[in-house]
Amino acid sequence: MKNLDKKDIVILQKLQSDGRLSNAKLAADLSISEAACWRRIKSMEKEGYIKGYQANLDRSKLGFGVIAFVQITYVEHGIETTKQFEKVIQDSPNVLFCHNTTGDADFLLQVVAKDLDDYSRFVEHVLRKLKGVSSIRSSLSLREVTSTTRLPIN
Repeated sequence: MKNLDKKDIVILQKLQSDGRLSNAKLAADLSISEAACWRRIKSMEKEGYIKGYQANLDRSKLGFGVIAFVQITYVEHGIETTKQFEKVIQDSPNVLFCHNTTGDADFLLQVVAKDLDDYSRFVEHVLRKLKGVSSIRSSLSLREVTSTTRLPIN
């Protein structure tokens, strides 16, 4: 892992705020050459600090009216069962996040759906078909107060 200097941190902050920011604009903001800026970005991409670039979409405008937080508990915790679960979840476009957690549940998922019927289909056709699941507990979001993927880097 490389040590990030102040210019690297500024690049990450600016790209996190606007992934479409041009190399020329970044270089000008940092008072460095475009070549040096490009090398820094490529280095951070190679090292895995920058995992990719994407547009942040408005889920409600695209018809995804339901967000559910789902706690999954397993009866057995074998390696094969976990691998199968993770594969199904990774292949499911409705799952935005999945975390293996401590506490009462083994996994916590954030799921989006068009409406309650769509969410019900997801539970029936995906989650309830998973082997070894002993409990599925859903909490539906009533209102999104804040949502970001931006990390608080300084």
